[in-house]
Amino acid sequence: MTNTVSSASNSAAKVNRETYLKHLLTQAAAAADESPLGLKALRDQAIALVNERSFPSGKDEEWRFTDLSKMLDQPFQRSQPVYSQADDWNAHLKLLSDGTCLTTINGHYDSSLSREVDQSTDKAIVGPLSELLKNSDYAEKLGPILKDKLAQIKGGSEVFTALNTVGFADVMVVWVQADQVVDAPIYIARGSQGGFISHVRSLVIAERHAKFTLVESFFGPAEATNAQCSVGQDEPTETCCNNSVTEIWLAEGAQVNHIRVQDESANTFHLAKTAVDQAANSQYQCTAVDLGAKLSRHHVEVYQSGAQTDTKLYGLSALGDRQLADTHSLLALTYPYGSATQIQKNIVDDQSHCVFNGKVYVSKEAQLTDASQLNRNLMLSTKARVDTKPELDIIADNVKCAHGATVSQLQSDEVFYLQSRGISAEQAQRLLLYGFGMEIVEKVSVPSLKEALSVRLRDWAS
Repeated sequence: MTNTVSSASNSAAKVNRETYLKHLLTQAAAAADESPLGLKALRDQAIALVNERSFPSGKDEEWRFTDLSKMLDQPFQRSQPVYSQADDWNAHLKLLSDGTCLTTINGHYDSSLSREVDQSTDKAIVGPLSELLKNSDYAEKLGPILKDKLAQIKGGSEVFTALNTVGFADVMVVWVQADQVVDAPIYIARGSQGGFISHVRSLVIAERHAKFTLVESFFGPAEATNAQCSVGQDEPTETCCNNSVTEIWLAEGAQVNHIRVQDESANTFHLAKTAVDQAANSQYQCTAVDLGAKLSRHHVEVYQSGAQTDTKLYGLSALGDRQLADTHSLLALTYPYGSATQIQKNIVDDQSHCVFNGKVYVSKEAQLTDASQLNRNLMLSTKARVDTKPELDIIADNVKCAHGATVSQLQSDEVFYLQSRGISAEQAQRLLLYGFGMEIVEKVSVPSLKEALSVRLRDWAS
C-alpha cells in the first residue's frame, strides 16, 4: 500500500514538472514572437531541445542538491519592457562607473539607464544586437558572427540554456577587435523585478590579442536589495526569475578579466550559465561573488581549445536566512601546457545552503597540464548546510593536478588569539569572516566595485 501511494505521488510530481516546463516554454516562445531579432531557425532548434528535456528534480545527478520545487508554485509570465524610475536602480548603477554600461531591466534594454554606448569606436563594438543590426555596416559584420558564435558553445542543450535561446528578447554584444586594449571596464547591468521570468543573453567576443575587463552585475530594486540585507525581515512580495546565459569566445592570445556580481532581491530565482571557449595562449579569469537571491545557481563551463591556455576561477558566496547558492563548474583541458586555478569559498549562516560541484577534466592530449581546485566552506550555524563535490577526471599521464575541499567553523584558537590582543570575541569573529571572504574580493580589479563589495561583506559580517 505504501509503495502504491509513493508511486502515485511520484507520478503526480512528474506530471506537475512536465506541465510547468511546458508553461515556461510557452512563455519563452511568446517572448520570441515579440522579439525584433527573429532567429526562427535557432529558436526552433532550441524548442525541440526543451521538448526532449525534463524539468530538473533531485533524481538528476546535476541537480541532486538543489531543489527547484519552490519554483513550481510560481506562475511566471514573460517579461515585458517596463518604465523604470531611475531612483530604483541608481544606488546600484552608480557603482559601475568609468566605462560603457549596457543596462537591461527584466531582459529589455533600457537606453536611459545605459551609458557611453558608442558604436563608432574602432576598438570595440558594444551594444544591444537589435540596435546594432539597424546599422548596415555592423549588420554585415555581425551576420557571420551570429552564425558561428551565438548559441554555438558546448552545453547549449541543457534545459534552462535552451529555454534562454528560445526566449531571449535581445542580446548584449561585446566585441573587442584584434590587438585592441580597452582600459575602462565594460559593464552589463541586469536589473529584475516583478513576477516575470527574464531570459537574458550576452555574447562576448575577444578577437586575437584583445584585452579587456567585463563586469556582469545582477541586481534588484534598491528597496528589495536592502530588505535582503536583514536576516529574518519580511521578504519582498514579488517573485521573479532571471535565466541568464553568457557566451565568451577568446581568440588566440586574448585576455578577458570577467567579474560577476549577483546581488538580487531575496525573492529572486537566479539560474545562470557562463560558457567560455579559449583558443591557444589565451587567458581568462572569472571572479564571481554571490550575495543575493532566494535560490541561485551559476554553472560555468570553460573549454580550452588550444595549447598554453590559462584559466582562473574565483568564487565567493555569503548567505543567510534560507538562501541557497549552487556553483557548478566544468574545466575541460584538452590541449597540452594548459593551466587552471579554481578557488571557491562559501560562508553559510542561519538555515542557508551552499552547493559546490566542480569537475576538472584532463584529456589524454592535455599533457603537462597544471591544475588545482580548492573549495573552502565556513559554517556559522548548526542549521546551515554545505554540499561539496570536487571531481578530477584525468586521462593524461604527465600532469600536475590537485584538488581539495574543507568544511569548518570559525577556529576557537584564532578567536582566542585575537582576544588576547584586546579584541572582543564578537569583533574577532567579524574580522575572521571578513578576512575569509576578502581573499576573493581582492581579485576584483575594478577599484570602485572592490570597495563596494568590501563594504557589503563587512556589513554582512556584522
